[in-house]
Amino acid sequence: MEQPPSVEVTTPPGTGTATAPGTATTLDDAPLNRFHLKITALTFGANFSDGYHLGIIGIALTLIAPQMHLGPAWQGLLGASALIGIFAGSIVLGWAADRWGRQLLYTLDFLLIAVASVAQFFVTGPTELFVLRLLIGFGIGADYALGPTLVAEFCPRRYRGGFLASLTAMWTIGYIAAYFIGNYVIGFGGDSWRWLLASSALPAVFVLLMRIGTPESPRWLISKGRIEEAKAVVAKHIGPHVDVSNLLTRGQAEESYDYRELFRRRYRRNTLFGVLYYNCQVIPYFAIYTFLPVVMERVGLADEEFLSNGLLNLFLLLGGLIGLWFVARFTRRGFLITSFFVMALALGTIGVWPNAPTLLLFPLFLVFTFTMSASSNLDQVYPPELFPTQVRSSGVGLLNGLSRVGSAIGTFLLPMSLSAFGFSASMITLTVLLVLGAVVSLAWAPETKEVQLD
Repeated sequence: MEQPPSVEVTTPPGTGTATAPGTATTLDDAPLNRFHLKITALTFGANFSDGYHLGIIGIALTLIAPQMHLGPAWQGLLGASALIGIFAGSIVLGWAADRWGRQLLYTLDFLLIAVASVAQFFVTGPTELFVLRLLIGFGIGADYALGPTLVAEFCPRRYRGGFLASLTAMWTIGYIAAYFIGNYVIGFGGDSWRWLLASSALPAVFVLLMRIGTPESPRWLISKGRIEEAKAVVAKHIGPHVDVSNLLTRGQAEESYDYRELFRRRYRRNTLFGVLYYNCQVIPYFAIYTFLPVVMERVGLADEEFLSNGLLNLFLLLGGLIGLWFVARFTRRGFLITSFFVMALALGTIGVWPNAPTLLLFPLFLVFTFTMSASSNLDQVYPPELFPTQVRSSGVGLLNGLSRVGSAIGTFLLPMSLSAFGFSASMITLTVLLVLGAVVSLAWAPETKEVQLD
């Protein structure tokens, strides 16, 4: 991987070696330490929980739907409920974190997730379950705005892409865990779906306890003029010889930023690019994988569900892990554009030729799965790199939130689209979104791989 631009430091940027006593380095090029690993690991919680929550609802609905006599509309709403909550949580608390700070919200959002997760055990109807899953999504959405922002603002730029990409890999691990745990638990029948939904409280409680004592972002403190507090945080957690003077010269404290800055000339194109590419990527992903059993039946694998789903989950995992190498090896822009074209080709072929032999359709679906999982690693990498500190959490929250609106709409509409228009038309529509994502990325995607954050 190419090295960052040179800066005036004694230790070469990003080498990860210890800084010699008496020398100084910048926050972007500080040596990697255990705190960087800890703040990244703590942020894994939201992504694992999101993958787990979205994975178990599709499995739980196989028992909930007949017990509660749910039609396609209610099933779509329950499948999309957490996504709707993520939209609200990402936007509202992303804005709040830029205004009042990241640390407290980052610590408390998982309290909401834990309480609502337990409460799912006691629901008596779809309305209660819908509200609780909205609240769970709200908490996860908050963390989608806060987690990547904190990782980006603390971690050295050489490792930033890999650390942020690993957050999406944890989403995949959460989704896969939901598949295996869900299919095991749901096998007991009856009210086993209650235990399955409530099990999501366990990782939430663990993350909540581990986050106690997380410091405030020094970049945010500097943007508010709280220079001495920022220096104290950096000295304690990053190193006593890390210099933040380069951040002071970029003058955040003197500039007046607000939420509208995202839509003004300076950042408008980044905002539009982020919203469009993110939606074009995740709408097919969430729609297809929330109702994967239905899609597998249309592909002709209903009788081999365990084997086919097992292979798909394996390719999801491989895509997520190998995608980490892709993020490190290739440019952000090139990786994204190539991925869109590969996914469109694979899914488009399935849509145009739905009656092709299963031996052709299933490998194409595996290619789509692998590429989607790999490219999704960029979903936590790109957004924090598109915006300055003053509106970074707002920007990340906006992109995540609006992507979940699109995902919720796609998840809600897919069962009805399959019923009304058929499998082929539904897959072709999703392919059109992938082609649009490729076009938007070709026109607007900036290269941010080695960008220095302010």
